[in-house]
Amino acid sequence: MEQPRLNHVQCLNARGLHRMAYWEWGDPDNKRVLLCVHGLTRQGRDFDVLAQALCAHYRVVCPDVVGRGESDWLSDPAGYVVPAYVADMVTLLARLNAQVVDWVGTSMGGLIGMGLASLPENPVRRLVLNDVGPRMELAALERIGQYVGAPGHWDSFEQAAQALRALTPGFGPHSREQWHALTRPQVRQNQDGRWGLHYDPGIAVPFKALNADLVAAGEANLWQAWDRITSPTLVLRGAQSDLLTSDTTTEMSRRGPKALVRTFDGVGHAPTLVADEQVEAVSSFLLA
Repeated sequence: MEQPRLNHVQCLNARGLHRMAYWEWGDPDNKRVLLCVHGLTRQGRDFDVLAQALCAHYRVVCPDVVGRGESDWLSDPAGYVVPAYVADMVTLLARLNAQVVDWVGTSMGGLIGMGLASLPENPVRRLVLNDVGPRMELAALERIGQYVGAPGHWDSFEQAAQALRALTPGFGPHSREQWHALTRPQVRQNQDGRWGLHYDPGIAVPFKALNADLVAAGEANLWQAWDRITSPTLVLRGAQSDLLTSDTTTEMSRRGPKALVRTFDGVGHAPTLVADEQVEAVSSFLLA
């Protein structure tokens, strides 16, 4: 089984520079580039299964957004916001010399993709949004806010895997092997021998500042961005998602890029793109 290559790119922030890690699959000279960007507390290795399925067609690049995985942590947590992440991705695309890119974004990664795809002269050819849209339900954001940044310490990898599985039932059913593969890059063993989460708790600071007024203002801006997107767009939704409602996906199919919508039963927020039908849905759209 092919393994990804780990690289880094230097990006600018308000207080200096930081390194963003990215995992790369496939031919590095392939001009057809696919960027896969993860959710709030996750990291780029979430896309291993999808990357393996598509690396014969693409140079697949899966960044660890700053503050996660192998990327640097920011000294100022105020920098953990979507516009800054968009800027980092522009820097990454320059490093890759990618003139055109296809994009798969889960949750936060989808918001970053929307931000990029809404800009004039943007490079996004096709856009896949995984369980996210311009309208996000406040109750779901508050649910996520209860655990993001919370310390997690476990005596074994198995304990960590079980704890994360209990925390994220919306990911849907997975075999033990699949779940361990998703969990292994998500945790690391500390010097005391215990296991902890592999991200900066500081990412919670701007997230926990959200309130009803800020969410409403953000929604208005996101719909404006949505209406500027012209790339063919596929929206994936977990049928039991509490973040992205069916009413929202209906509206997304009627305005802006008039997205195609695919819903997966037995899944909430968010599909992990590990199951065969989820991989097939993304692959068939991108390769059409």
